[in-house]
Amino acid sequence: MGEYDDKKETCGTICLKYLLFTFNFFFWLAGGAVMAVGIWTLVEKSDYISLLSSSTYAATAYILVIAGVIVMVTGILGCCATFKERRQLLRVYFVLLLCIFLLEILAGILAYIYYQQLNDELKENLRDTMTQKYKQPGEEQVTKAVDKLQQEFKCCGSNNSADWKDSRWLEQPGFEGHKVPDSCCKTVTEACGKRDHPSNIYKVEGGCITKLETFILDHLRLIGAVGVGVACVQVGVLRIVV
Repeated sequence: MGEYDDKKETCGTICLKYLLFTFNFFFWLAGGAVMAVGIWTLVEKSDYISLLSSSTYAATAYILVIAGVIVMVTGILGCCATFKERRQLLRVYFVLLLCIFLLEILAGILAYIYYQQLNDELKENLRDTMTQKYKQPGEEQVTKAVDKLQQEFKCCGSNNSADWKDSRWLEQPGFEGHKVPDSCCKTVTEACGKRDHPSNIYKVEGGCITKLETFILDHLRLIGAVGVGVACVQVGVLRIVV
């Protein structure tokens, strides 16, 4: 009877080990997904970050990248700790899980806070950034971001194309006769911005503010969902381990 209990316990231990291994494998995959979202936000859409006065949007992406790396390391460590049954590895594993949990919750909180204040920030700063820094010395990143924003989202100006009337770049040599940047044109050609007729340039209701706000809000939802989602997976893993 005692021999049967030992076998039953051994079988249960083996099943638990494989269950934890499976969870850690999916945990590792989740870490890769979290890191990918953060890197994609920073690399693919980094141009738009220069148009924002606050660094919160970039900070949430950096947090996700760091959390993703730690998650992947933790997943591997969890697998080793499970099969080798090393108490020290398990302690490190739990500490890393706690760090990841806090980072992901922080990313979710920052995304939620910035989600609430984004509209006000864009209204206060985007127009000035576009009209005062566009084509100015040392502001190449902003110039590139503005041109990309207007072409990618098919818009012109912060609120509308009339915003460009007060722009500093119109005072520079070589831009005489321009009314809007060439990136406002539906078909970009040299000096096409001299003609601001609706048939030639984008005159979208709400301008680029509406387009950029929608874009960033969608990314903030994704960042918040990923952070909180992986944190929930961690809670599930901890409940099984404990």
